[in-house]
Amino acid sequence: MDSGGRPPAPGSDGPQRPSSEKGHAQGRLERVRAAAAALATKGTAGIRALVRRVEQTPPPPGPFRPGFWRSPIRGPWLTSVFGLVLLVGIPILFVTGALSYAAYNPGLGTLNDQTPDKGLLGFYLFDWPTHPYWLYRLTQGVHVTLGVVLVPVVLAKLWSVIPKLFEWPPARSAAQALERLSLLALVGGVVFEFVTGILNIQLYYVFPGSFYTLHFYGAWVFIAAFVVHASLKLRRMTRALRSRNLLTEMRTGLDDTQPEPPDPDGLVALGPAAPTTTRRGALAMVGGGSLLLLVVTAGQSIGGRLRGTALLAPHNRDPGSGPNGFQINKTAAAVGINPAHVGPDWRLEIHGPGPMLVLTRAQLLAMPQHAAALPIACVEGWSTPDQRWNGLRLADLAALAGIPDAGSVLVESVQPPGPYSSVVLRGNQIHDPRSLLALRVNGADLSLDHGYPARVIVPANPGVNNTKWVHRLTFRT
Repeated sequence: MDSGGRPPAPGSDGPQRPSSEKGHAQGRLERVRAAAAALATKGTAGIRALVRRVEQTPPPPGPFRPGFWRSPIRGPWLTSVFGLVLLVGIPILFVTGALSYAAYNPGLGTLNDQTPDKGLLGFYLFDWPTHPYWLYRLTQGVHVTLGVVLVPVVLAKLWSVIPKLFEWPPARSAAQALERLSLLALVGGVVFEFVTGILNIQLYYVFPGSFYTLHFYGAWVFIAAFVVHASLKLRRMTRALRSRNLLTEMRTGLDDTQPEPPDPDGLVALGPAAPTTTRRGALAMVGGGSLLLLVVTAGQSIGGRLRGTALLAPHNRDPGSGPNGFQINKTAAAVGINPAHVGPDWRLEIHGPGPMLVLTRAQLLAMPQHAAALPIACVEGWSTPDQRWNGLRLADLAALAGIPDAGSVLVESVQPPGPYSSVVLRGNQIHDPRSLLALRVNGADLSLDHGYPARVIVPANPGVNNTKWVHRLTFRT
């Protein structure tokens, strides 16, 4: 009989089913939890057993043996001295490298940016400035010169910690495993960044892709490992530096050179050999190597008399004499420019919201000319002294195109399509009065290698973005 909507009587079967199902569900959940806990316990026990077996396994022969490394000067203090230099130098390298990336105005699109899918790694919250005009020359000169100068320090630091790379067993705890992983990422990252950077300085492109992309992502991997490693080691490094006096070590001769006390990191040799050099000698050798590299590198950025000593700067070090006798990166022939591209039929196209303007070089020369004294500075670290350029202001050409307040301009070259054959310049670059479509330099027509019949020159702009052999300007709001 229908209950007429009244609740079932207590003890009836109706309301008990949900409680029964709930109880069964709770039971199943408890059994799953118990099984998971058992598996976790079994897995932990298995890992511990594996670690014990590895610890009981004799180390492989060669560098994995504790007695293989016998240098009596290797130890926490010497490692920390090299580490302190890198703790200062590496952040400067990273910051100047990031500034170099920002100088390309990557936010303007793929023509300027060789690092696709960069995501949050490409954050930059400012427009690259045009003041001071030598800014890029400074930041990139520091980046490249410091990178070369630090090579002996990096090699010495790797030498000082090489026993850690062959430590046995590989890891005894999660913390040690994290430290080892950060060390491997750090070593791999520093070798990759320095090797690719030096090869780029020499224009020796043997990379399996774009240098810019590889160097960009490699820098982020490296700096992440560097931060982790420095955080783990900072306290130990501080203690090690305080354990010995630098001036005392500088006065210690070979006969008085003794190993450091045993350390928990295993850097001090268990059976040290007789010393063949002092810590003073090791520091002098590394410092002397860095000084030598400074002398043969810095002149390409500093200029003056040191330019003649820049033996590691092979970029047209003897460009000849005359108004066009200053450095270039690539010749016209190297990028496929021939006289037909820039002969009498050459025209400059200016695009804006209105009809396209087409101008000959003679018409451009007949317009009001302006001058600017600016250097050329390239990503490889070299730069020229200030050259005196003459031509038309980009701001005047923007007004001629009908957009006096242009927010950007697409600059296109007649050279065959390829990286940086076109570039986008930002509004602040257009409106700087020193930004020119240059037609002449140092009182003479541009040479073909320097961009004849017309090139862009913008203060504080990377050299590759000062596009040569320009034939089209498209101004945008």
